[in-house]
Amino acid sequence: MKTIEATNFIEQIINEDIEAGRVEEIQTRFPPEPNGYLHIGHVKSMLVNFGTALKYGGKCNLFFDDTNPSKEKTEFVDAIRRDIEWVGYHWAKEVYASDFFDVIYDYAEKLIADGKAFVCDLSPEEISATRGTLTEPGQESPYRNRSAEENLKLFREMRAGKYADGEKCLRAKIDMASPNMNLRDPVIYRILRCTHHRTGDKWCIYPMYDYAHPICDYMQGVTHSLCTLEFEDHRPLYDWVGINLGFSPKPRQIEFARLAVTNTVMSKRYLKKLVEEGYVHGWDDPRMPTIAGLRNRGVPPEALLDFCTKAGIVKANSECQLSYLESCIRDNLNENAERAMAVTEPLAVTLVNYEGSEEVETPLHPLKPELGTRKVRFGKKLYIDRSDFSENPPPKYQRLRPDGYVRLKNAYIIRCDEVVKDEAGNVTELRCTYVPESRSQHDTSGIKAKGTIQWVDAETGVDAEIRRYGCLLNDAEYPGQDFGERMNKDSEQIFYGKAEPYLAEAADGTPFQLMRVGYYKKCRKEDGGLALSEIVSLKDTFNNKCGNSRG
Repeated sequence: MKTIEATNFIEQIINEDIEAGRVEEIQTRFPPEPNGYLHIGHVKSMLVNFGTALKYGGKCNLFFDDTNPSKEKTEFVDAIRRDIEWVGYHWAKEVYASDFFDVIYDYAEKLIADGKAFVCDLSPEEISATRGTLTEPGQESPYRNRSAEENLKLFREMRAGKYADGEKCLRAKIDMASPNMNLRDPVIYRILRCTHHRTGDKWCIYPMYDYAHPICDYMQGVTHSLCTLEFEDHRPLYDWVGINLGFSPKPRQIEFARLAVTNTVMSKRYLKKLVEEGYVHGWDDPRMPTIAGLRNRGVPPEALLDFCTKAGIVKANSECQLSYLESCIRDNLNENAERAMAVTEPLAVTLVNYEGSEEVETPLHPLKPELGTRKVRFGKKLYIDRSDFSENPPPKYQRLRPDGYVRLKNAYIIRCDEVVKDEAGNVTELRCTYVPESRSQHDTSGIKAKGTIQWVDAETGVDAEIRRYGCLLNDAEYPGQDFGERMNKDSEQIFYGKAEPYLAEAADGTPFQLMRVGYYKKCRKEDGGLALSEIVSLKDTFNNKCGNSRG
């Protein structure tokens, strides 16, 4: 097979293996554990595993590491499949660690027969206490020198269910003085009575990941096992298993830096806590960094892949700014989303010198004139956004003010003549005059309105629940156990606005740029009404209250 022009260190290593004749076809695997929902960090792992295989014309399996039945569910298996397909990847084979449980067990008996593994009676706490430290060697187990025959008998009794959970375990016999803690006689099998989502109650002993990992890779024909950086210290154990079981060719483990994003929690444990304690509406809450949440929010999968590509495949850990992700989403939607108008906080406007109605044309996409235009009703009564009017405007204010002018997008220039208030002094209506000669594309009025604002026709406009989102946690790097003080109380804001009917008629899930508001996905409320869910702001607002505030 041929090498490619390497764009990262992984491809350089693979090219070297090809040139040396060590591989004939590239085989990778994407290895999620079915104990939770995938998040944005897994998109990078997909890019590395699926993307690398595609570049070399090879194959990538979907490999479920289901060696810990106490935390794994079929629900998560189904969700993982759905997420991978949504991102845009397709696997060669769907494989489970449990497919190889018999083989993994047989290999354990081989290690025992070769004097490379022993049954240990120490408790998990005792094993931990005798493991040693980075500066001191560990203590050998008093059961380390049992004969192969005795170990084999005990191991088979473990499988038969003779012993209680934690009463015995199988450990690899390596080196208790190794500077690498992972090589200090690691546990490779434990007793665990738990119903497995695929094998039921067939097994009461389960292999540890570090032991099962190289065996499953070998059984699949994996040439390059691409892992995140925390497995670098585990590679000597990965290699030890392959060497002592006689694997040829032996899979090669390569580690890369995982994706970290500022102000974003990606620990499954903490994400689960957010869901179970009611801080969010579920795993697919639009504020969640899960793929389900990002999909529900309306983020295009292409934007996630673009972000992960730009983050790079590197060896050193680093942290990407959340604003970089938002920028990738924004670039995609700016290119692909049609434009429409809505106001989040409606303020009534009456055009006192206008009668009847007409239709004004607005482009579907200003960057794509080939898409054409659509007609929007314009009448005597309108809504503008309350934030676009000020009785006492600050310097350089360019929106509507008393006796001031502003242009209504794709329509006319208007002037505010009268401000109507209720008994409490709240502004309830603006009475304005429109300038007939100022129609967009045909303006002969000579009036230079400094600002342009969006609007919604009062007669045809529809009620819209407008949902705006910010980051979940103000301090996401070290969330600790108590989310209460760290939660961003304004991470979800609901506005009851008005929108043009075109939005209500669009298919659910369609993304739009709400002009001067942001990028939103068309949704539907439980009662069937229109909802608009924010995908990303029009500009970077990350440093302004975690992105939930607008200027």
